[in-house]
Amino acid sequence: MRARDLVADYPVVTLETPILDAARLMAEQDLPGLIVQGDETFTILSGTEALRLAVPRYIADDPALARVVDEAHADTFMEALGGRTVREALPRDRRELPVTDPDATVLEMSALMARTRTPLVAIVEDGRLLGAVTLERLLDRMLGT
Repeated sequence: MRARDLVADYPVVTLETPILDAARLMAEQDLPGLIVQGDETFTILSGTEALRLAVPRYIADDPALARVVDEAHADTFMEALGGRTVREALPRDRRELPVTDPDATVLEMSALMARTRTPLVAIVEDGRLLGAVTLERLLDRMLGT
């Protein structure tokens, strides 16, 4: 089984897409992440990266603080994303892009997801996005469900 056999259409955003719009798209369509089209490359924005941008650093560094914030304020932390873009949510240190070609095997895609810690892989051929393979679809195939 190759990537071309598992690839499906998948939503794409740009580096300048407002992160709140990207988060809403993930929530509305139950997506683990989104494909991001850069100038000449593709990468993946996972839902956890959007959350990382929204959660104040002092709370991320000290989880005990999260417990003492009252519920009214805890429910509004996503508002901190207003005016911010997908570009700001992407990790700066990501070296390997979660992108492969249509001939990648199930094991190659699994290893790529594990290495890059992303729940989906963009499938690109000759610089053209064909779609994505999600962790769910990959596991379904691997487990025969």
